[in-house]
Amino acid sequence: MEYILNRVRGHQRVPSGSREFKELTKRDAQIQLQHELDKLLATVPDARKATVEKELNGFAQLFHRFLQEEGPSVDWERIEKLPENAVRDYSTLQQPSTDQIHMMLDKLVVVKLNGGLGTSMGCHGPKSVIPVRSDLTFLDLTVQQIEHLNKTYKTSVPLVLMNSFNTDEDTQKIIRKYKGLQVEIYTFNQSCFPRINRESLLPVAKSCNVDADMEAWYPPGHGDFYESFRNSGLLRKFIEAGREYCFVSNIDNLGATVDLNILNLLLNPADGNSTEFVMEVTDKTRADVKGGTLIHYENKLRLLEIAQVPKEHVDDFKSIKTFKFFNTNNLWAKLDAIERVLNQNSLNMEIIVNSKSLANGLNVIQLETAVGAAMKTFEGGLGISVPRSRFLPVKKTSDLLLVMSNLYSLKNGSLVMSPQRMFPTTPLVKLGDNHFSKVKEFLSRFANIPDLIELDHLTVSGDVTFGRGVSLKGTVIIIANHGDRIDIPSGAMLENKIVSGNMRILDH
Repeated sequence: MEYILNRVRGHQRVPSGSREFKELTKRDAQIQLQHELDKLLATVPDARKATVEKELNGFAQLFHRFLQEEGPSVDWERIEKLPENAVRDYSTLQQPSTDQIHMMLDKLVVVKLNGGLGTSMGCHGPKSVIPVRSDLTFLDLTVQQIEHLNKTYKTSVPLVLMNSFNTDEDTQKIIRKYKGLQVEIYTFNQSCFPRINRESLLPVAKSCNVDADMEAWYPPGHGDFYESFRNSGLLRKFIEAGREYCFVSNIDNLGATVDLNILNLLLNPADGNSTEFVMEVTDKTRADVKGGTLIHYENKLRLLEIAQVPKEHVDDFKSIKTFKFFNTNNLWAKLDAIERVLNQNSLNMEIIVNSKSLANGLNVIQLETAVGAAMKTFEGGLGISVPRSRFLPVKKTSDLLLVMSNLYSLKNGSLVMSPQRMFPTTPLVKLGDNHFSKVKEFLSRFANIPDLIELDHLTVSGDVTFGRGVSLKGTVIIIANHGDRIDIPSGAMLENKIVSGNMRILDH
């Protein structure tokens, strides 16, 4: 197993030993894994056997590809400059006429990736049920957007949620409340794969009863969308209903609304050439240096993630000059093209090896893929450089502060930036983890959300609270030292200030 374990620990190669030895150890690992998967399958009730077998077969294929990989999947020297026409500027897209829009929306399916939990923000259950604005959750806002679209254009765009075994049960209960609305909601589950022991490379699980040992299983990243969408029967259903494209995005990206100009480009291309896959990208800022970027490689556009970058080139990858764009994970894909690449078995996405430690201290790895990594598999891939307003993710409470503030107003489920804001960019906000990382604690520290219209940069660290009607402008840094507490009084206006632990307010 020496070669395989080195493969897990990094992109190293075994200095000694023959090719035959490597091949034998790989084959041995695959055989052992299959034996364990067969044992797991034997624990499944007959009614679920076919579904679970399909998933475990998918995992076995992923594991096989993982064993075959040697070193980084990209040869840095062979990355080419993006061709002129590889990324279209959003401002060059044509607006469709009102007559066209109804017909266009009849060909669209909206998919939201809804597999994540709210645990990183201190919340129980699916992340999509965290209230983000006016007591409305991510899911509420999404449903409002689609309903508004359907009512305005007298159409019936379906909303599809890709859940995970972590979020499905709660989501099913919640979506009942939308029954009376003009939105058809479909759900399907992404796969449930076994975590594997980092040393033995064998599954940790002893049976397929996931509820009995949740830690032994994981949802394998959103790259699993294509396979699971097909397995659910929904892909074929929508193709047969005359739908042509799906718009896929993260449910926590509040900027990911249906864009009619992009849909028009796909359905009514000026040059008559069909585009099978569109990735929305936006200009990289200092906050996005770790985000995936678009590259031209082997005559194809493809996604490059930081995990694929050789260590010596990580700084190059983070450079805003070298790689101007980053992936928003707002993607548009042609439904019949998804079906084609799945039938051809040509969907080859880079594997992300995610190391975890279980509660008992056991080191495990989980093999994941990213939905945007499929881009290179499709014909006529295109990047569209979109305004920053289409990328408004809520990953931390610092993001929540922005979307709850007067920087935005709510219109038919969509957040619209205030016209009073002089710059279209959002402020850079850093809130200390110890006091602000959990939603409940974060909310308790603000009597109400401060005025952020003229804010550029906010850093808060330590035990800090804010009174009512506070206004923050320019660059504001508030640092309470250990054991100190700072209460920003109601009505305070801080502009380009540093507030330190001794409560003196200094000009910045």
